[in-house]
Amino acid sequence: MTRVVISVGGSVLVPSLDAHRLKEWAESLIHLTKAGIQIFAVVGGGGEARRYIDACRDIGLDEASSDEIGIQVTRINAALLIGALKDYAYPVVAESYREAKTAAISGKIVVMGGVTPGQTTDAVAAVLAEEVGASMMINMTAIDGIYTADPKKDRTAKKHDLLSPQGLIDLIMKEKMCAGSNMVIDLVAAKITERSCIPLVVIDGRKPELIEKALLNGEFAGTVVGETMIRFPIV
Repeated sequence: MTRVVISVGGSVLVPSLDAHRLKEWAESLIHLTKAGIQIFAVVGGGGEARRYIDACRDIGLDEASSDEIGIQVTRINAALLIGALKDYAYPVVAESYREAKTAAISGKIVVMGGVTPGQTTDAVAAVLAEEVGASMMINMTAIDGIYTADPKKDRTAKKHDLLSPQGLIDLIMKEKMCAGSNMVIDLVAAKITERSCIPLVVIDGRKPELIEKALLNGEFAGTVVGETMIRFPIV
């Protein structure tokens, strides 16, 4: 069975509790499962996690403790997604890579949040992809791909269809030099992707149906990070 690890940004899954996309996301993940793809979903904390972390700093908590609070928020979001997936999901949020691998034996969708303080959920997803031998890692975020520059600041920025892992690392390092830069994926996750040789796919997570269109119908409109282009559909 094809294994796919999906990093779902908290900002696209639960932008706020009043404007969540849990049902839409559950529907898309269930369709992928029914098509024969084993799904692992790593859920971010989004704006809620950032607000809690800001509150931690306001009361003088150290960064590690603040990160632990943020991790708890990612796990709450993960539990919400499990609830929306109902019987299609393993019923418990995996809190380690070993737990995720064990849960996968059930054949159900495995959902987890953060694992280690100081590590983004993208980095968690990249490590998990290595651990479970995934065919690819998909980053579903609030932008439709990786660009040559920040498209919000540079109108001439162009989207990459294919980008090498080293090219991604170089781009991240370049953007880190710019004040207020906001890369789609962080440097640690990019380096893990390079090490593992597992393709990274970036798709607009604001439209959950796009992952179905790419994996099941071959209608791909994002960026592939790897040495060669992936052939879509994958099943």
